[in-house]
Amino acid sequence: MKASIEAISYYLPEQQRSNEYLKQSHPEWPIDQIESKTGIKNRHVSGEAEFSTDMAIAVAYQLIDEHNIDKSEIDFILFCTQTPKYLVPTNACLIQSALGLGQNVGALDINQGCSGYVYSLMMAEGLIASNRAKCILLITADTYTKLISDEHRHLKTIFGDGAAATLIRSSEDKGIDSFVYGTNGNEAKSLISKKSGLSGLMSGAIYEADLCMDGSAVFHFTLNTIPKLVRDLLEKSGNSVDDVDLFVFHQANSYMLEHLRNKINIPENKFYLNLENIGNTVSSSIPIALYGAMKNKHWKPGSKVMLVGFGVGLSWSACIVQF
Repeated sequence: MKASIEAISYYLPEQQRSNEYLKQSHPEWPIDQIESKTGIKNRHVSGEAEFSTDMAIAVAYQLIDEHNIDKSEIDFILFCTQTPKYLVPTNACLIQSALGLGQNVGALDINQGCSGYVYSLMMAEGLIASNRAKCILLITADTYTKLISDEHRHLKTIFGDGAAATLIRSSEDKGIDSFVYGTNGNEAKSLISKKSGLSGLMSGAIYEADLCMDGSAVFHFTLNTIPKLVRDLLEKSGNSVDDVDLFVFHQANSYMLEHLRNKINIPENKFYLNLENIGNTVSSSIPIALYGAMKNKHWKPGSKVMLVGFGVGLSWSACIVQF
């Protein structure tokens, strides 16, 4: 039994931060030069009392309404976030309650970032292949902007908040396949928020945003690791670049993505970008891009799409999806 992506919806917070807004706050910035590198003009920011779990519930209802889904068929919830509303309890349990799902539904949080969507698809595929579940609600949501301090203002130009919901069902003839993944925890310090967990809470300090990123280290990691990841997945799945109809990478920034596209020799018309008015939404960037690609007719039923996630961890993951 295969696992098939049946439907996707996404949610973006109402509040926005455009480059013009950032320029007013930081007039000394060369914002036009920054925009030319990131490819990002605007990003959405969660409200002060709006957390990832709130966005997850909102996007789940949006998925149900947009695609006319019978929520009684959902038998497992996977919630991927690195910015949970609560450390305890499992936030997926709160989502189950808010959606009014039955008590026979499994619920699990997954702490993973930029590669989190593909990792979560792997979990969903395993649940369906082992006949543990038949209809899985996968939600990704993050509020990274709450971790960014004024001191690290360059991160304001990159990250935006958002959520996505994906319905995954068992299928006989099409689905998610051929996963490749990896981890290098030795370089975890390249993108880290040390005060975001229990160690920060137990220090007794008042909450302080402290997300730190070594952009150069992350860039070199990406260029050194992701081309091999793509080659390994093509070999494992028995495909070539020509066989894949569309490549959807984690929407990190356009400068990095264009370097990757050229290094892997992916034709421009097969490489989808949609971060201009959304920004880097961490684990939600791939499903949001997938939704945009579908609406813009970049893929259709029967298409073969490669999904590639990479970043915080440091971690990476990729898979092939037959739609």
